[in-house]
Amino acid sequence: MTSLQIEMPNHLAATLQQMVQNGWFQTEQEIVRFALVEFIRRHQAELTEQFQREDIAWALSQIPSQQSQA
Repeated sequence: MTSLQIEMPNHLAATLQQMVQNGWFQTEQEIVRFALVEFIRRHQAELTEQFQREDIAWALSQIPSQQSQA
């Protein structure tokens, strides 16, 4: 398993601590893992499409224009 160290605003850290204290999660690390998994699950298709569009746009920009060949 990979370990990451992150920085966050104090108010967000306090919110995470409060969620643990209220019993929503076991640890702050569990919240962060859950949030990342949920973000990826919700946005994976959108992000994949965005990256594909950027790749296609780049590839099309590499094709010499018809005017420069004439």
